[in-house]
Amino acid sequence: MSRTATTERSTEPGVRRAATGVSRVLAPVPRDRRVRRFAQLLAGLVGYGVTASMLVLAGLGLDPWDVLHQGLSRTFGLAIGTWAVIASVLVLVCGWIPLRQRPGVGTVTNALLVGVVMDVILASVHPPHVLWARIALLVGGVIGNGFATGFYIGAGLGPGPRDGLSTGIAARGHSMRVVRTTIEGTVLITGFLLGGAVGVGTLVYALAIGPITHVTIPALAIERRRVTHKSFV
Repeated sequence: MSRTATTERSTEPGVRRAATGVSRVLAPVPRDRRVRRFAQLLAGLVGYGVTASMLVLAGLGLDPWDVLHQGLSRTFGLAIGTWAVIASVLVLVCGWIPLRQRPGVGTVTNALLVGVVMDVILASVHPPHVLWARIALLVGGVIGNGFATGFYIGAGLGPGPRDGLSTGIAARGHSMRVVRTTIEGTVLITGFLLGGAVGVGTLVYALAIGPITHVTIPALAIERRRVTHKSFV
């Protein structure tokens, strides 16, 4: 027997154990249309980072979680996107693990990628001063954020860390509306006290994002194909 064959055999158990370990931590990836799913996930997460940056550049108020990220940035330093990554990781560790939820590939990618995109955009684009441009950024950011949410959730590779936290708590017998309102209200107040921007944009986002994602999430969802087994007589 050649040394190469022996090496391959000896490494197979290690590879299998690693794959088993990953499968225990992460939710399984659907087997159908994987290329489309990952492409849609990537488009959604990049789009989410871009549109979240548009809201920051508009300077008219942010969504609750970015109010927190901006407040942390202004109080302790580091960029807003960096705090978005830190907050996402903390939500996964302190929220998902106690709730015994398995994140998907999309969940982990969401936690890391959105904040990085925000930091790149905000470091390279200067905020406008004229009001019409700021309003355009606000409107485009809110609408685009709703579509980006539909893209990454519709990919079926796992919800974002914050969405999964809300659904995980609600699954324990609590009202989803109460859970989400409590979490986002707490985040918003904390961010405001730390210096995050709350304004008309915060109100517009709160009123518009629900109706927009109510349309985009089901419209962009990639349904799993049903496998049919033909019987031959």
